[in-house]
Amino acid sequence: MASRVLVLYAGGTIGMARAEDGFRPMTGFEDVLRRLLREQVAAVLPDFDVVALAEPIDSANLQPSHWSALARELVTRWQAYDGFVVLHGTDTMAYSASALSFMLRGADKPVIFTGAQIPLGEPDSDALANLLGALMLAGRQRIQEVCLYFGGRLLRGNRSTKLASEAFDAFDSPNYPQLADVGEDVALHADALLTPPPRTFVVPQFDAEAVAVLSVYPGISARIVDAIAVSPRVRGLVLRTYGVGNVPDAHITFIDSLARTIERGIVVLNTTQCVRGRVIPGTYATGAALDRIGVLPGGDMTLEAAFAKLHFVLASTADADVVRRALGESLCGEMS
Repeated sequence: MASRVLVLYAGGTIGMARAEDGFRPMTGFEDVLRRLLREQVAAVLPDFDVVALAEPIDSANLQPSHWSALARELVTRWQAYDGFVVLHGTDTMAYSASALSFMLRGADKPVIFTGAQIPLGEPDSDALANLLGALMLAGRQRIQEVCLYFGGRLLRGNRSTKLASEAFDAFDSPNYPQLADVGEDVALHADALLTPPPRTFVVPQFDAEAVAVLSVYPGISARIVDAIAVSPRVRGLVLRTYGVGNVPDAHITFIDSLARTIERGIVVLNTTQCVRGRVIPGTYATGAALDRIGVLPGGDMTLEAAFAKLHFVLASTADADVVRRALGESLCGEMS
């Protein structure tokens, strides 16, 4: 029996058309998509249906509430399909793929995010190649996780990050092997695929202001941390530090401000600004200062995964011990 795949059009460049003020979502894109895919007689595609969000999202306008909307669209149709393709804008695709990986823990079917750098109707677009590759992969039951497919490569969704603003191979997975290569044939790398835990789908309501991000830079002021800490709705902070997790420990007011932030109940998660590598607590004295005040190490998570995971965990529980424990373990392959 042929696989049946749902294509969910969430928005993004792939479905845009030229307008006077730049590219905007085209009207009736789902009909255009159906017609184009049915013309691909040479491609070995699964059976598919196409649905679109009522209001397509320009990914630069993405809010955490959109993650819940996307997850609900998939969960309500989960039993009716063998796989799912989510068409999404590239700017925040890795954030959404990460967020859905946590909401759809234990997924026993492939969920493949993809999109395009150039709209489907434009010359030299990469849209059709990405779409066809994602459809073929979504029909393969050996894939049981949320993934991102772009430029011929299948990546774990919560290990992916956008590294190029214009190139067709815009995404990479710096700290984890790619899951498949797509050329004339599909080469799945079985040893890299996730073995899913028992299915635990949780679709929480997100507070867009619950998580903040702060990158450390030379001369950073403690007042920036204080401003974040006094925000009444902030519950978590992703800290972007140097190298293996270093901060200016000689900047006593900065460290003290972070300590006060944690004392107020805000969870601080330490991630590295480096594209490759991980936070290693205690390697240098400049990083050990964070351990002493209770900053949690984020391992080798990408910014997108750390941000989405912190949002998800805080939206799912108010128990501080549960939050800290969840952030310290890999929930669905997001960290080594």
